[in-house]
Amino acid sequence: MTTERFTFLMRLSSTLVLWALMLTTVFAGWEIGFFALLGFMALRALWEYYRMLEVDGIAVFTLTGLICAAVLLFGGFWFISREGPENSMDFELLVPVLFLLTVFTRQMFRGASDDPLRAMSYTVFGLLYIPWLFSFVTKIIYLTPRLENGMTTGQYYVLYLVAVTKFSDMGAYVFGTLFGKHPFAPHISPKKTWEGFAGALISSLLCSYWIYALMPEKLSLFRFDDLTLLGLGLGFAAVIGDLAESVVKRGAHTKDSSTMLPGIGGTLDLIDSILFTAPILFFYMRFVLGAG
Repeated sequence: MTTERFTFLMRLSSTLVLWALMLTTVFAGWEIGFFALLGFMALRALWEYYRMLEVDGIAVFTLTGLICAAVLLFGGFWFISREGPENSMDFELLVPVLFLLTVFTRQMFRGASDDPLRAMSYTVFGLLYIPWLFSFVTKIIYLTPRLENGMTTGQYYVLYLVAVTKFSDMGAYVFGTLFGKHPFAPHISPKKTWEGFAGALISSLLCSYWIYALMPEKLSLFRFDDLTLLGLGLGFAAVIGDLAESVVKRGAHTKDSSTMLPGIGGTLDLIDSILFTAPILFFYMRFVLGAG
């Protein structure tokens, strides 16, 4: 078995296991379980980000950052699940203020440091890049009304988001491996090609139509034009999200955020594209479709 085929099979196996967890929580309508899965992934990804920097000799406030992230994730879940996205704006404005206040306070009690601004900048960037962007996944859950029995309905839009994003990732990998000849962004990731980029858009677009065809009643906000725009838009954002993490890893001089997931790497490697696609879907549903 070739190295490329082995990597593909390991990547596929890891993805299928994670999909099984996602589908179980989605169709069970278990809010706490769904949020626990999302919260674990966000905190684990943030820890991997800080760990990469520490291994590269860059000082960051890991514990402070993780505590701030937990406040953002759990506080945001509490407010949004009860008040809805439209009425949780005050908390959203409070969070970055608390980030800055906490990190500056931590620096004051840290003592002498060769580069305090660098440590604070990397810490706050991690908070905004991972848990804040990933929190839009939770927001999407509460954009649509609950059923009469109190069960949420937004989790099906999260399932749509994850499916389109992951099909974009897989399409880029498969098309790039089979047909890739022309580099897309060699200064960031030498293996990314224009053929892979085309495969990402094609795969995400087809998946957008396919997921809607499987459960049109669960995705009733969407129309054909929405499926086309979102399929292409989320596919593009997924590629940018993947490249963004490549920039982070190149800056930290590492290949993968961790080795937790065979064939994929770490949790950050798993959710990097969703960090960019989740806000796109949220704001499209809010401002174009009028949800929430």
